[in-house]
This record gives sequence, structure tokens and C-alpha cells, in this order.
Amino acid sequence: MKKVSIIDVAKQAGVSVSTVSLVLRQKGKISDATIGKVQAAIDALGYVHNVAAANLRANTSNLIGLILPDFSDSFSIKVMASIVQELEKQGFMVFLGQPLNSHDHLERCLLSFKQQGVAGVIYLASDAFSPHIPDKIRHCPLPFVVVSQSPLDEQCNLVMRDNRQAAVFAARYLIERGHRSIAYIGGREDDLIRQQRLAGFRSVLTQYGLVNREEATPCCSEDTHAASLVTRQLLEKNNTITALLCHSPAAMIGSINGIHQIGRTVGKDVFLTQQVALIGFEDMLNVNLTSPSFTYVSSSSEETGRQAAGLMLRKLKEPELQMQKITLSGQLITRESA
Repeated sequence: MKKVSIIDVAKQAGVSVSTVSLVLRQKGKISDATIGKVQAAIDALGYVHNVAAANLRANTSNLIGLILPDFSDSFSIKVMASIVQELEKQGFMVFLGQPLNSHDHLERCLLSFKQQGVAGVIYLASDAFSPHIPDKIRHCPLPFVVVSQSPLDEQCNLVMRDNRQAAVFAARYLIERGHRSIAYIGGREDDLIRQQRLAGFRSVLTQYGLVNREEATPCCSEDTHAASLVTRQLLEKNNTITALLCHSPAAMIGSINGIHQIGRTVGKDVFLTQQVALIGFEDMLNVNLTSPSFTYVSSSSEETGRQAAGLMLRKLKEPELQMQKITLSGQLITRESA
């Protein structure tokens, strides 16, 4: 069977080959009627546009390399999905790599990207304990965009979460509801995300004339058992605490267990010293399935992905574009737990 060519499509549609090419590449000012005729011819003939060959001829690429070191990180997974969706809307495809945070793996990943002819690279940073990105990313010769949950000391195109502002939203909400004894549960001491949130939390306490108490911000390993234990110990020592900011989903679940172990319950009624209000910082998938449902500050994962994809596309269109830093603080979603 003869392979259908762009010439066949042009003849079928009654237009020039250059017009068909413009329609396929979504370039130029082509009327909707002409686009319709070309699309009808493509459908009738079963023509398949060879994007790779077209890119090779034009010395361009519709491939974007996406590096996701940690597939267990829910924020990165949601950001990745948003990036893919946004890039596909603009005719780009994603080439995914997982270098496992190893220097050699990352080098092979970038080499693979180069062999595939990607136009740019998006790196989803997942190390909350370092303010730096790997040297291989920093010196990447291709246009690149970094997405990070924690603060980075880097001069690069960056989309990141404003953890400090997220904690400000949460603490201010609790204080304005009448809480005067609030604690922060979870996260390792050297976790940069925790440090940012504590800075925001403490600034609000100072603003409202409340005491900053070091013992009210216990750190712990990232698991539910550890969070349950520190929550129980904290509340046993200070039964005046009426609200908790929970560092992670594990801290949230663990805190609930610790609260129940000492005979208290979770809820937003500050007039009952029996209850403890909880606020988290993640878009948990089961946020509406728990009882009570969780109040949280959203991570803006979808918007983060859209911003990262948009920044990459702008960089490809304008190579001399100045470096940009986009910060997203999320939104407080009030439910039953606070």
C-alpha cells in the first residue's frame, strides 16, 4: 500500500503543500475553513504526520526531558501530571527519566535526553535537606527549569512553594478562631521545608503577642508511629494545646492516633478543651474521606506544573529570556479538622 504523503493531502484538500505544512505545524494565519479542509483530507486519507522527521528538517524538537528522582513523592507526581498535560496541549511530548539521585544515573539520563534530541529539561527537585541542585543539572547546556518544594540557593529558572507563607495562612487562621496554644508536629530538624514553615509560624505568633515555645515544635522521623509518639508526649505535658500544624500526611495521621491515645478528639470547636484542631500542608487524596475531613493549605501542585511548563515554553521561544523565579503559596482549604 502506497504511503500517504503531504502532497496527497494537499491535492485532496485543494491547497498548496506549504499550506498543509503550516496547518500541521500550527503556524501562520490560516483560516478556519482551510484548516477544516486540510483536516478532512488528513482524516480521509489516513495521513500520519512524522513529527520527528519534521523536527529534524527544521532543527527543532517537540520533546521535553522531565527528571523525577522520587516517584514516592506525591507532590512531584501531581506536578509531573500537570506538566505533561500542559505541554501536550502545546504539541510537546515528555521524555521521562528517573536517575535515583545518583550522579552516574543522572549523567546517563541526561545523555539519553541528548540522544533523543530533547529541546529542554524540567527537573523536579526532591531533596528537602539541600539548598542546591546537582552539578549536572546546574551545568546542563539545554534550557532547563527546576521545580522545588524547598528553598534553593541557585541562579536558575525556578518554580517553588512558599512554605513560609503557607504556615502563615494556617497559624493566622487558627489564632483568629481563638486558639492561643498551637504546636507544630513533625519533620526532621534539618528539613528546609520545616525550617521555612516554622519561620512563618513563629512570625505570626510574634505578631499576635503569643509566646514562641521550643518544646511546642517537636521534630521526628517521617512516619506515623513517630508522629503519634511525639504528639502524645507533647499533649500529656501540656494539655492546654488546642491546635497542631502537621508537617506531612504521615504527621497528620500519626497526630490523630496520638490525640486519641490520651482521650482527646479531633475537631474545630475551640470551646471544648477535649478537642484538638489539625491543619496539614498537603493535597491528600483521602482528604474528604476521613472523619473528620482534613483542613489543609494546598500545595498548588497543578498550578506549579502549569507554571513550570509555561516557563519552559517561554524559554524555548525566547532563548535570551531573563531567569525567572515563580513562588506559589497555596490556599487554605477549611474542612472539619480545624
